[in-house]
Amino acid sequence: MADLKARIAKRCAKEFKNGDFVNLGIGLPTMVANYVPDDVIVTLHSENGFAGLDAAATAETLDVDIINSGGQYVTVLPRVKYFDTADSFGLVRGGHVAATVLGAMEVAENGDLANWIVPGKKVAGMGGAMDLVCGAREVIITMLHTQKGNHKILKKCTLPLTAPKCVNLIITEMGVMRVTDKGLVLEERYEDYSLDDIKAATGCDLIIADDLKVLPAED
Repeated sequence: MADLKARIAKRCAKEFKNGDFVNLGIGLPTMVANYVPDDVIVTLHSENGFAGLDAAATAETLDVDIINSGGQYVTVLPRVKYFDTADSFGLVRGGHVAATVLGAMEVAENGDLANWIVPGKKVAGMGGAMDLVCGAREVIITMLHTQKGNHKILKKCTLPLTAPKCVNLIITEMGVMRVTDKGLVLEERYEDYSLDDIKAATGCDLIIADDLKVLPAED
């Protein structure tokens, strides 16, 4: 499971371009910081109040005063900037975030996102997700393709929405899907999952890109 999550995080990091200001949500998205290519200069934003997030901390690099929005110990770049919550959300709401990387419970084929509550279960709250999906210019979802065999990518979400039609890209251990006006387009698949595997694990129709890219399993 850890390797599959690492695969997703590594693929997501390839979406970034020089100069991007990117927010990483809690959970799997925090792993993306570990895989940003050395030749790409991006600034990673953590909603709890800093920009300049770097890889997860090790025993040698741990600083007990530096945690990300998920409460994990992390490292920071020399150019890190710390600020309060108001400034942090001002950056988000002001449209300064090129992309936000979030997890999801469900995503619909039209880009609807449900990632904050399962009715009847305790939750800490929506956090910054509602602001992020409205303020960021691109919303990237990183998640495992299914949950205990149940579909997470659906024709229509069954859980309460975080926001409608906000998702642009979905990256799972099976492949990469883009939300378009025509439907959900499978642009890439990993070689250890066939098209039939991916279709069976998806709760809506998929459009297969004419130039579908097959990624090596070790990526």
